Amino acid sequence: MMGTLQTAPALDHPELLAAPVLEALRGWDRAGEVYVAPIDAGLADTAAFCEAYQVGLDVSANCVVIAGKREGVVRYAACLVLATTRADVNGVARRQLDVRKASFAPMDAATSETGMEYGGITPIGLPGAWPILVDAAVAATPNVIIGSGIRGSKIALPGKSLADLPGALVIEGLGIPS
Repeated sequence: MMGTLQTAPALDHPELLAAPVLEALRGWDRAGEVYVAPIDAGLADTAAFCEAYQVGLDVSANCVVIAGKREGVVRYAACLVLATTRADVNGVARRQLDVRKASFAPMDAATSETGMEYGGITPIGLPGAWPILVDAAVAATPNVIIGSGIRGSKIALPGKSLADLPGALVIEGLGIPS
């Protein structure tokens, strides 16, 4: 349990997970370390969530979808940073994506590409070709809270397990002070 969240094994509560998240967990050997907790969907945004459920910003991670073009093709990536920081989109993340300019993906593109709800996007279950850029501080956090693919729940898991997601790259300095 973290803060006032009431967690349970994620695979025991498929109703609290977006379909691509559930599918990914079913095939992931670290799924036993993943817990889920229901929350008020109106409190899914980080600041409101952390205040309402007494979860520190230092153990809450945000997943943002970024996009950039190379040779006319849009490339996507996910960046996972602690809520005490923001993703270095046009520095570290842009170089990893190998594009001239990167920006936050438009909401409709982010939701249609991921099959997840805006405000609940998580690195678990993203399209297989996407790199998942995990800030080293997130991977070093013993237990971290991330989205579940829907706004009505959150996932709790060891930060180090995020480094084992398909396509994950742990990157020092991805998260910069807000």
